[in-house]
Amino acid sequence: MVETDRKTKKEERFAKGGALQSLTAQLITPETFKPFGQVILPSKDGDTYGPDDAQLDLRQGVPRFYIMHLKQKGRHFSKITRHQACTQCLGSLNGQEWLMAVAPPGPNPQPDPSSIKAFRIPGDRFIKLDVGTWHAGPLFDQDSIDFYNLELSDTNVVDHHTCDLSATFGLRFTIV
Repeated sequence: MVETDRKTKKEERFAKGGALQSLTAQLITPETFKPFGQVILPSKDGDTYGPDDAQLDLRQGVPRFYIMHLKQKGRHFSKITRHQACTQCLGSLNGQEWLMAVAPPGPNPQPDPSSIKAFRIPGDRFIKLDVGTWHAGPLFDQDSIDFYNLELSDTNVVDHHTCDLSATFGLRFTIV
């Protein structure tokens, strides 16, 4: 099966999952991303630690910093995930632009679909997701991108809370 056939079959399965909502990706800035976490921009070597540095919460386990290789999945999603035990930092290698959909943290077992926002993230910055921030992505148009990822060593085993937006709300999303 060729790659385009796989994409077509995946898109067909995705099309059966509920009403499609379009999210316009806005360029990420520290101000627009504040409800979800931080945008970390380059700083001068020798600068002292301050509020513009990633404010990490990794107290509940052993930190894991690794390079994550992802293949393109398109710009659509029907599931959104959060981690309630730690912050998470993500950034692309080699200056690649990428997309992320997010919803603010909260006490409910699922996000409010109307609060989901999409961001376009240039390759010269990374993001820190606050504890409990819902996220779908990284998403991108390239064939694959390597990302660095900072979370806890067991985040993907014990702290991976996912909401199926299609099953829960009858909604699917695409980022435009």
